[in-house]
Amino acid sequence: DDFVHAWKDYRHESKNKTMRLDAHEFIRRFLLHVLPSGFQRIRSYGFLANRYRQVKIDLCRKLLGAPVPVVAVDVPDQATDYRDRYQRLTGLSLRDCPHCGKGQMVRIESFTAGVFPRGPPTQTS
Repeated sequence: DDFVHAWKDYRHESKNKTMRLDAHEFIRRFLLHVLPSGFQRIRSYGFLANRYRQVKIDLCRKLLGAPVPVVAVDVPDQATDYRDRYQRLTGLSLRDCPHCGKGQMVRIESFTAGVFPRGPPTQTS
């Protein structure tokens, strides 16, 4: 089954256009716009609307005489372990023993999700 979708192309003089999609593709594209449960869409308007947002914010700064903020670019280090990032963000260590606070937690073994490890072999003799 094909689905004909009518839409207005604002980039090309607001012309009305149609697009023919099969039902599965239309539903896939439609569901890309559905937020997961618990999420809430934030809609901005006025000078915070998406189009020309940065231009309008710059104009507001100029009219208010506000300085342009200096933004430090924080490039995440892909080699950094998640435990190091957690400690940098929270000040808490995932490596320290939660019981005594002195020992270091060391990963001995990792298991695949949904797969349960076998116990040690039992002696039958």
